[in-house]
Amino acid sequence: MEIYILSRSISSYIQYDLIDIKADGTENTDIYFSGDIIQQSVSLGPVIVNAELERYSDKKYKHIEALQRLTSLLYKNSFRLEYSNSNGKDFLPILRSELKKFKKLQRNWMLTL
Repeated sequence: MEIYILSRSISSYIQYDLIDIKADGTENTDIYFSGDIIQQSVSLGPVIVNAELERYSDKKYKHIEALQRLTSLLYKNSFRLEYSNSNGKDFLPILRSELKKFKKLQRNWMLTL
């Protein structure tokens, strides 16, 4: 939940800087990364629940792989947003530190499954 709340706050803060149209009439493509971090952080919870509730190990590992993929995509998109022209990019290292903590918890959690 903390990752979701943090990514939601960062995205809403950054979107005001990225919503402007460039001088050549094109939009800033970095705004899509701010939406991606919200979508990926929202998806973390259901994937964890599905892995916990799954009885068969092969399906459980598919959920674990999806969780690892979501976590790495969230991490990559936070780096992409850091290169954007926004004042909110100072908060992205906080999100990445929370993701690092989450990855450690994730490793321990995977061993218990």
